Amino acid sequence: MTATAAQAPVTAGGRVRPGAGLRQTATMAWRSLVAIKHNPLELVDYSITPIMFVFLFTYVLGGQMAGSPDAYLTYALPGIIVQNTLFMTTYTALALNTDLTKGVFDRLRSLPIARSAPLIGRITADLAKHVWAMLLMIGLGLALGFRVTGGFGGFLAGALLLVVFAAAVSWCAVLIGMLAGDAEKVQAFGFTLIFPITFTSSAFVVVDTMPGWLQAWADVNPVTHLSDAYRGLLLGGEVGRPLLWSLVWAAGIAAVFYPLAMRAYRAKA
Repeated sequence: MTATAAQAPVTAGGRVRPGAGLRQTATMAWRSLVAIKHNPLELVDYSITPIMFVFLFTYVLGGQMAGSPDAYLTYALPGIIVQNTLFMTTYTALALNTDLTKGVFDRLRSLPIARSAPLIGRITADLAKHVWAMLLMIGLGLALGFRVTGGFGGFLAGALLLVVFAAAVSWCAVLIGMLAGDAEKVQAFGFTLIFPITFTSSAFVVVDTMPGWLQAWADVNPVTHLSDAYRGLLLGGEVGRPLLWSLVWAAGIAAVFYPLAMRAYRAKA
């Protein structure tokens, strides 16, 4: 076997070698990130919208909800970041649906690359955008008076938790993007799913203030567990139980939607 053959990205059976597949995935992720340069309006979704959320919730609702914007910011900022993270997963669905309807997948299918590279690359790039939005919102919160009293370790652990949960929910977004007929249906389905579970959680209000029947749902709502865990990590509060349940929910969501999403993806791509 020659050196060229040994280094070939494709095996004799037609499968892409793991190392080549990783490089191709990284290339597709970079493609998604570089696309922002050619579409600056995308920065609105990842930068302006998160900033708007922080200002609106803090200064419009803060006085009513907690007596002062500063007091509400301390409670609500982690929940606002969780909400934004979940809403941003719909962008993954939108991007995949756009690539599908515009024939991008048809062109990629003709290339000697791993079939999963465009999909994993898109999810990886979107996770990087999640981190950017989270850092932006934390930075704005610090400027407005929020303090990360849980220390740098709590901050890093919270960021990792959000990335893990977003990665799990991304498989649900992939399935939506593959099955929806157009971008409008993706947006409608995403908001129908994410909007109610976000606002019926502890992200913005204390669960004890809800009616009893709604508390029963909020107590098992995955967004409640995620918000409580992230809040505890940032502020140094109790995190054991909500962190465990957040990871259980993330594992469960991934276990259900990963095979369904990959089946739909293989059928389309």
